[in-house]
Amino acid sequence: MKKKQVATEDTSEMAPSDASSEESENEAPVKAKKSKLRESAEEELIYHPVKLSRSDLYRPPTAEELNQLKETESLFHCSLLKMQMEELLKEVTLSERRKKQIDTFIQTVTMLLQIVPESAEVEVSDLSWLSDEVKVPFLLVPKTSKGRFHMAPPASIDLIGSYPLGTCTKPRIVVDLAVTIPSEILHPKDFINQRYPRKRALYLAGVAQHLASFPDIGSMHYSCLHGNRLRPVLLLTPSGKDTSSFSVRVHACPPPGFFKPSRFHPQRNNIRTEWYTGLQTSITDNSEPPTPHYNSSVLGDLLPRAHLQFLSAVSSQCSAFADGVALLKVWLRQRELDQGTGGFNGFLASMLLSYLLMTHRISNTMTAYQLLRNSLNFLSSTDLTANGISLAKDPDSTAPSLSEFHNAFQVVFVDPSGHLNMCADMTACTYKQLQHEASVSMQFWDDPTVDGFHSLLMTPKPMIRTSDHVFQLCELAKLQSSCKKLNLLSELMDHSGNYIHTALPFILSLLQRGLGQRIHLLTHSLSPDPEWPVESEAPKHKAQPPLSFGLLLKPDLAISVLERGPPADSPKAAEFRQLWGSRSELRRFQDGAITEAVLWEGKSMYQKQLVPKQIITHLLQLHADLPESSVRYVGTMADDVIKTGSEVPSTGEEESLRVVQSYDDLSRKLWKLEGLPLSITAVQGAHPALRYTQVFPPVPMKLDYSFFDREKTSRSLVPKEERPCPAYITPITVICHMEGSGKWPHDRLAIRHIRAAFHIRLGELLNKNHNYTCKPCPTHLDVWKDGLLFRVHVAYHREPQVLRESVTAEGMLVVRDNEEAQALEMSTIHKPVLTSTLHGLQQQHQCFGAVCRLAKRWLGAQLFSEDITEDTADLLVASLFLQPAPFTPPGSPQVGFLRFLHLLSSFDWRNNPLVVNLNNQLTAADYTEIKNDFMASRESLPVMFIATPKDKKLSLWTKRAPSVQMLQRVVMMAAESLKVLEQQLMDGSQIQDVKVVMRPPLDAYDVLIHLNPKQVPLLSHAVDTPTVTFHRGVIAGSASSSGGAMPVIDYNPVSLYLAELRDAFGDLALFFCDPYGGTVIAVVWKPKAFAPAPFKTSQLSARSVQVTGDEANTIPNVEAILEDFQIIGKGLVKSVEARTEKWSF
Repeated sequence: MKKKQVATEDTSEMAPSDASSEESENEAPVKAKKSKLRESAEEELIYHPVKLSRSDLYRPPTAEELNQLKETESLFHCSLLKMQMEELLKEVTLSERRKKQIDTFIQTVTMLLQIVPESAEVEVSDLSWLSDEVKVPFLLVPKTSKGRFHMAPPASIDLIGSYPLGTCTKPRIVVDLAVTIPSEILHPKDFINQRYPRKRALYLAGVAQHLASFPDIGSMHYSCLHGNRLRPVLLLTPSGKDTSSFSVRVHACPPPGFFKPSRFHPQRNNIRTEWYTGLQTSITDNSEPPTPHYNSSVLGDLLPRAHLQFLSAVSSQCSAFADGVALLKVWLRQRELDQGTGGFNGFLASMLLSYLLMTHRISNTMTAYQLLRNSLNFLSSTDLTANGISLAKDPDSTAPSLSEFHNAFQVVFVDPSGHLNMCADMTACTYKQLQHEASVSMQFWDDPTVDGFHSLLMTPKPMIRTSDHVFQLCELAKLQSSCKKLNLLSELMDHSGNYIHTALPFILSLLQRGLGQRIHLLTHSLSPDPEWPVESEAPKHKAQPPLSFGLLLKPDLAISVLERGPPADSPKAAEFRQLWGSRSELRRFQDGAITEAVLWEGKSMYQKQLVPKQIITHLLQLHADLPESSVRYVGTMADDVIKTGSEVPSTGEEESLRVVQSYDDLSRKLWKLEGLPLSITAVQGAHPALRYTQVFPPVPMKLDYSFFDREKTSRSLVPKEERPCPAYITPITVICHMEGSGKWPHDRLAIRHIRAAFHIRLGELLNKNHNYTCKPCPTHLDVWKDGLLFRVHVAYHREPQVLRESVTAEGMLVVRDNEEAQALEMSTIHKPVLTSTLHGLQQQHQCFGAVCRLAKRWLGAQLFSEDITEDTADLLVASLFLQPAPFTPPGSPQVGFLRFLHLLSSFDWRNNPLVVNLNNQLTAADYTEIKNDFMASRESLPVMFIATPKDKKLSLWTKRAPSVQMLQRVVMMAAESLKVLEQQLMDGSQIQDVKVVMRPPLDAYDVLIHLNPKQVPLLSHAVDTPTVTFHRGVIAGSASSSGGAMPVIDYNPVSLYLAELRDAFGDLALFFCDPYGGTVIAVVWKPKAFAPAPFKTSQLSARSVQVTGDEANTIPNVEAILEDFQIIGKGLVKSVEARTEKWSF
């Protein structure tokens, strides 16, 4: 049956387009048609390939084919982009089957609407004719209104909007139906004092009451057109299984030309103060305040048919018009700009393309791709807040001028009649956001190194992932007092009592003034169109979700704690004082100037990140009467997991800087050392702390000597047995390259001896010249300096080559790559280069390090730090800053972390290499080469492939891990964490805290080994702060810069125990642990290890023998293994908990 269905669909799609219009005209013969289609489909079920003659096969291309080839070559980076866009258009356009469903339902609704019963004429306020099942979709503020009303069948019913125009797209299919209110119900003066909008709402309620009794109508809801409460609409869905697939939006409209458009001039008043306030006033009609927003919402109801005619005429000249609008709608939807009050909806998108066609910015022959491109180019370069545009060719004499529109509205785009501003509800901030998004899109559109299609049209950009900081106004009812404080009575009247949209533009301009140079962009969420059942009262204004605001910061200026104002005697000083109130004070600066200034709190980088919060809460409290409690600031909530310090909280920036300064000092001293047989050619850091990305950077420590025992010979400190494990001291790796010389031997063992001698000599010189406590070892030299420990490795540049060379028995020299040489190259060449490159990236983007720390804290907490190593994680984060499209580089740690989770969960690791273009060294040709090499040898490459300028073919950083299974789990956890975290941040009513994404689900593991917290040195860094703390041999105070005993270095019982477990049982199980204070080791058995293996004496470790008949097999002895876990970890392991018994079946 399915096969037949497919064939019917195909044939219906092949049928000529005018068939559908015939069908809609005479609906009776539909059944007959369908059965005929089915018969013909059954006959034509077998399709044969088309046979072409030789002359047809080799026929030269036609002019049209040549045109297409030329266009593909010149317009698209590659033909792939063209194909992707064509596929997308197929996805979003309506199928013929769906159109038929819609047409059938529209016909049903039209027939039902034509038989709306008449009712007796009553006063507008008398609702006795309405049943209790249906309410009027209007907030009656004020209650009283003049006029009489009765129900009658509509004068006409017309399709309007995107469906008849052919620009209606999925997924949200809404078909607009205009129902004309008969002229005898309305009065020519009804545009005054909300009389017309109220009659309109009553008419819709009457229609809803009539339709409620018919089973063909599924559900009925009220909504508002673009969130405008004066323009309620009725949403109908069909009954049966198609209920959710589309909805019909019924608009009630006055007869065309019923009101004169000149009545709705933006400077005219149509709402009288006396009627609105209910108080006697001395205001005459001439001095009433203008009501431009009210006027445009009534005028908007007069023009939909005219707009449809205009758009049909324009679109019929341009074949790609509908596709261009569809692409522009997808682009707007991904940026959350197309829905809600004051958004740039599909109607405006169609009007914009019409304007570009009329003004010949685009031609009728352009493709959808070119239409989208030119639209974005126009949006990015045209500021409609300063220079409005108009579609009116020759407006009549009563039409307002553009400057009159600009005086009344923030954004101006005038319709073809010349009377209506179609962007009346849009705020300047929304248009600036649209402009910003368009210019960002244009920047990466031409970049061959960016996947333009994906970034433009497939990547969603929710506010929380786009803006650096977000804050919400939660108690919206408080905006009523803001309107009072800002003295906005006439504006409130104009917005018909909607205090949210009244106060919003004023709050935005206040914040814009206060934040000034600190931000690139201020955006706000668009209030969603309310939706409620017909039997309920219209929701109050405060019932909508909180208003969210997004800040795109200028990172260097946003964290400045000083707001310097004009000189005290300047005329602008009073304005500055008025803006900042009591916070403004006179200050004298070092250059002798005495100016007004505001100083904000902020000692650490973490506190400085919150300076915008201080500014926003202060201004809203001072000027808009909004208390701090109603502002929910979501700028640094996620940073809490890497926050340390109680007095001055810090997220590691200051500690990292201290480590780098101490290292720089050591580096200078190493360079200046005299008395070495060979000179030093380079000193390089090779540790995450030296590129600001260590999750918890090393902190200078002052040791309590009474806590330790002393070693007899070197007098170094050693831990006491009964005491808790001492504080963990991280060795900071430093690579010291010695110059090449003929004196270096060519034998690997001799080179090691010479390196050991260098370590001894360096230690002696540093101790003699600078009094540093040093401890030389064969592989490195430990230097105790400033309360930090540096581990210096001497390196010789030819050593990896020597390790690769070997001499055969015949005396031939053979060069073979091996793991030892690779590991040495990695530690002495690749890691130092990566560290210095990422250190440079941190200098350009100051929140790079904090994003890395958050990302690695999450990887550690979810037990993935063995699979995604520190270097891999740092490269993943670097890619967010170097190729942020479609975003701008992250400006706060939190937004960077959200994008890191999005990258992990959405990147196509199977089919694409992740290219991290460090120092911008890769060209477009390099990208193509990397991609081609990757595709050619995909099977042999790591599952997560990261290419850098120095490593285009091998992905050195991910060679060993992660495995396919672990990467799948990482991707799944990242997707889930992103979803939960964004919900936590945007929804203030959540009970959980943000740390919920840092708590790993332990039910997937087979065994849990619980550790004794006393022996976990990094316990204080755990996600959930432990209740008990232990003294670990560190006392408060600043560490001495030199001298002192050598402390206990790199001693972490947990990692040593893990290494032993992996060594002993690595073939049977996988072991996971949070390296930052985790007190649980999670174990997963490897399924293959539990298959019975033939008995061999060499493979009896941890296995027991089973004899069945004459066959002896061995299987893992789980009980003994669990006991071994306990024995190996004696003193560290508290208990071993077997969660599953997978091995027993």
